[in-house]
Amino acid sequence: MKKILVVEDNETNLYLIRFMLKKSGYEVIEARDGAKGVELAINKNPDLIIMDIQLPDISGLEATKRIRASETDKEIPIVALTSYAMAGDRERALAAGCTGYIEKPINPETFIAEIEKYLPIRD
Repeated sequence: MKKILVVEDNETNLYLIRFMLKKSGYEVIEARDGAKGVELAINKNPDLIIMDIQLPDISGLEATKRIRASETDKEIPIVALTSYAMAGDRERALAAGCTGYIEKPINPETFIAEIEKYLPIRD
């Protein structure tokens, strides 16, 4: 079973993401702030990380940079999830080390297909 780390501080979004991922057969690891997300990324070795950009402590972009600078597998896909849909935001996320970018609000009909584009082939 593939493990997905979700770094998200909004309980409603976290609930929706958790529900969709579990229903699709994924193990879900949760962090509600960037520092915990970095810690879990390093210690749990997830197959994919869904990273909210606006977090209560460090930003998702800073958390992504810290994960990429750590001794973890540098190939873990990190997908930015953000309501920041301003010009240049996608480029900033990719420059910070994100593999992909999904805008909020989350579309339940397409979300799983969107993140599966970034996952290695399923077991």
